[in-house]
Amino acid sequence: MTNENLAGYANLSLYSAMAVLTVAMVCHAIYLAALLPARDRLRDDLTPAVADREAELVAAGAGPGRTQSPVAPTRHTGGELSRRALTAAGIASTTTWLGGFLLLLSVVLRGLAVHRWPLGNMFEFAVMGSMFTVLAYSIWSTRRELRWLGVFITGPVLLVLGMAVAVWYTEAAELMPSLRSYWLVIHVTVATLATAVFTIGAALSLVYLLKDAFERSGRATVLDRFPETPAIERTAYSLHIVAFPLWTFTLIAGAIWARQAWASYWNWDPKEVWTFVIWVVYAAYLHSRATSGISRQTVSYIALAGYACIIVNFAVVNVFFVGQHSYSGL
Repeated sequence: MTNENLAGYANLSLYSAMAVLTVAMVCHAIYLAALLPARDRLRDDLTPAVADREAELVAAGAGPGRTQSPVAPTRHTGGELSRRALTAAGIASTTTWLGGFLLLLSVVLRGLAVHRWPLGNMFEFAVMGSMFTVLAYSIWSTRRELRWLGVFITGPVLLVLGMAVAVWYTEAAELMPSLRSYWLVIHVTVATLATAVFTIGAALSLVYLLKDAFERSGRATVLDRFPETPAIERTAYSLHIVAFPLWTFTLIAGAIWARQAWASYWNWDPKEVWTFVIWVVYAAYLHSRATSGISRQTVSYIALAGYACIIVNFAVVNVFFVGQHSYSGL
């Protein structure tokens, strides 16, 4: 099989993964949409039962103001919606797993096509980062109930894959000389894995802020069926604790590789500077999280600011800033 055929099959696997993840995102959305109506229907069914009971008590001379407790309905009518929601969640889980494996297949085929580790440009980084994100979420879902988070993972992943195909796509080719090193496997792979964990942490921080805002406003939303806000925030914090050492290693490994490639540990390259900026912002997040007197809302905003820096580093610095890391192929 020729390299061109392998690259073509890699792209086919990528397109298939995008189609499957689209189904996953839709099913995750159906699951979320079914949660709130199920609750509202149960409440609506309860209201006539309470009214009938009060009417009986009034007829008996008890009066509406002397009722002791509402009578629960004898049947649960939210079952149909609940079954529909569970069916959608099951399909979403299965298709998310399938999408992750298709992305893995795409990465493997791309690597075979170019005879190297497939992390030599923005397109390959985006595909592998999406793969890590989807598989990390899927594996984590086997240990915890995370169906409520699925749409916040598959949605951004599809956006990144769409950009990879439409904007960042690069034909399979050899690496430039400065990238032909085993440090490509070490440095860039860890950076990609850290970015994937940061992505899930950012999604949790966003969900926490949304849920907290709606709780403060007193408005009923589907977010009411999510875990409690302190639990969501603690989970986001635990993920950032995992991702931060990975990013620290990325920064150090990059400096070592720079010494071998360019004879200097630090060259004030735009990519190096922004990698350090990201590290500083997330260090500020962890410090703020451990400092009393700083609200969890403020801490979560700092986490989102760190992820915004990651987006700038990848989508802006790689494209518009000329430096020693200008190897995106765009």
